[in-house]
Amino acid sequence: MKAHHAAQSLIVLSALTFVSPVVIAADCVILLHGLIRSPDSMRAMAEHLDDAGFKTANIGYPSREHPVEELAPLALEEGIAECRRLTEAATGADYHIVTHSLGGILTRIYLRDHVIPELGRVVMLGPPNQGSEVVDTLRDVPGFGAVNGPAGAQLGTDPDSVPRTLGPVNFELGVIAGTGSLNPLLSNMLPDADDGKVSVAATRVDGMKDFITLPVTHTFMMRDAEVMRQTLHFLTEGRFDHSQTATAPVAAP
Repeated sequence: MKAHHAAQSLIVLSALTFVSPVVIAADCVILLHGLIRSPDSMRAMAEHLDDAGFKTANIGYPSREHPVEELAPLALEEGIAECRRLTEAATGADYHIVTHSLGGILTRIYLRDHVIPELGRVVMLGPPNQGSEVVDTLRDVPGFGAVNGPAGAQLGTDPDSVPRTLGPVNFELGVIAGTGSLNPLLSNMLPDADDGKVSVAATRVDGMKDFITLPVTHTFMMRDAEVMRQTLHFLTEGRFDHSQTATAPVAAP
């Protein structure tokens, strides 16, 4: 009997030894910060996703130095390359994208012009998908360009602004909009609810799969515990958790 159990154990061990070289690595997440920010602003989000088992590529790019058309491939292609490096031993890994503010516009530009074969899901935090009235109001104020660079001036709400020319999205997108503000002066430039930089209405875009509002500010939303939880929920489930919020899920097309 003992010999029989020993033989069975040997068979199981042999089977485990046989399959162990097949590495099934976690999916990778590209993180893109916003205007005048750095990868440090996305560090808490990256750590949250790391803890959940994802590989993360927290990408920095010179947001004040170039127009959005140049920033998009610069940021996204670095992220893709890093995800390929991190998942080189894996088969079938997806590359998700999590963005803050301007990072969402760069993602839309890149995915309009390029295909990422490994693309999974995308979560945008406070994206100016329809532009921002703050840019409309302040764009011609002396010093705006020096602080925000050419990309900042491209984020207005006029019909020719970059966000307004991108059209509907054709990828699996969840948008988180903030309803808190640290800057009443800027909020007075925005219609209805806003996060201090972008109105809730302006974060929406045709084709998005889900949408949720949370009481967070534009500046710090990416570090908020509930924002991080909802981001992870969308990446893993393809929808936000609406059970404790007043925001209804986006209706299926």
